[in-house]
Amino acid sequence: MNCSRTLRIPLWPTHISPSRNALSRGLVRHNSTVSEQAKQNLSWPEYLAIRKSKRRWETAATIPCVFLGFGGGVLYFGNLETDASKLIMGIDPFFFYGFATLGCAGFGYLIGPTIGSAFWRMTHRRTMALIEARDREFHKHIVKNRVDPTAQTATNPVPDFYGEKIGSLHEYRQWLRDQAKYKRKSEWPEEL
Repeated sequence: MNCSRTLRIPLWPTHISPSRNALSRGLVRHNSTVSEQAKQNLSWPEYLAIRKSKRRWETAATIPCVFLGFGGGVLYFGNLETDASKLIMGIDPFFFYGFATLGCAGFGYLIGPTIGSAFWRMTHRRTMALIEARDREFHKHIVKNRVDPTAQTATNPVPDFYGEKIGSLHEYRQWLRDQAKYKRKSEWPEEL
């Protein structure tokens, strides 16, 4: 008795049989159902690789934005006429303009990931629906498995609470281990 069974997967839906007339009318496109089904399934390793590339785009856009912000601040505040005897909001003008220049660099640091994300989204328009669906599912996994942040202290912060640094299955498993370790550590304090 042969216990092995073969699984037969129909290439066409069972209620529609492809005929010569359907093919000639263009109702059935070649390989369209197979390619669309393959596109509809985004595996976890692929999704995490896409997520990692998005993070790289954001970082790559942040670096020039910081330098542009700093350069813009230097150009603007460096060309202002200053009088050392007149204070600005109670601060020496040189210090005030220096802090304002650093503020421009900080603004570049904040706006850089947004610009990088926008460029990344423009290059991945076709798959955004799949990526957003996986994002929602990934977020549910993160919320379900992360530790309670109320137990954190200044010397013992929660490790990667939002799971931002996860870019592969190995990193996700490491994140799970870190969360479990933190949970054990917070529930069972060390004995002296």
